[in-house]
Amino acid sequence: MTRNYTVNSEQTINIINQLLDDGIKKIAAMIRHSDRFYATEPVMEPFMGLNETGKTYAYDMGTRLRVTHPPRLYSSLMARCVETAYLIDKGFTKQHGITLEHNYMDADLFAFYIKDFVKAISHVTRTGTHPFIRSWFNKELGEDVMLNPHETTDRIIGFMLKTLTGLEESQVAICVSHDWNIFPIKEFKLNLPHEEYGDIGYLDGVVFFEKNGKHYLTSYQAKEPVLVNLHP
Repeated sequence: MTRNYTVNSEQTINIINQLLDDGIKKIAAMIRHSDRFYATEPVMEPFMGLNETGKTYAYDMGTRLRVTHPPRLYSSLMARCVETAYLIDKGFTKQHGITLEHNYMDADLFAFYIKDFVKAISHVTRTGTHPFIRSWFNKELGEDVMLNPHETTDRIIGFMLKTLTGLEESQVAICVSHDWNIFPIKEFKLNLPHEEYGDIGYLDGVVFFEKNGKHYLTSYQAKEPVLVNLHP
């Protein structure tokens, strides 16, 4: 089984480079993993790794990150995200001859908001991804199936801003996650609903940055960055 998504590493790198060129010192990008295998059985979904094309995309992205701003890598616990982070690391190291810190895995980049995986995937199978996401955001799914979408967004935002503030100057965090982690940020913080702005491509996502002591969020689809704060 295959699914067609665009590869948006170019857009992600462009945002990072534009911010660096504007003198931004701390940047944290949350991106979707690279192209992967898809299971025919829903229960196998957590175990699906990258396909050969996806491996190339992730490695290539690593080669294109600036040597002056070495990435600090984070990932979800799922194999496809760990593999993406590893190949970004490998590409950067091969291109620049610099050894990076090991990838940090964190549950806040994982699908922690799925409370009942079997019910959630069954719902997606019946309705499709976009109607499922809308049902989640409209709180039409019980919290025994999916965590409250606003609580989910706050938790992810909190992780990303803590990661951002913990960076050294001229360091870029690359946090490899899932499209379902990125959808609520685009919906509730950037006002970019998926029905209008579409799927989240491979290696695409949202970018947080610090400027004059404040924290901002943007994406290639956003008209302008928005101010964000740590959830108390």
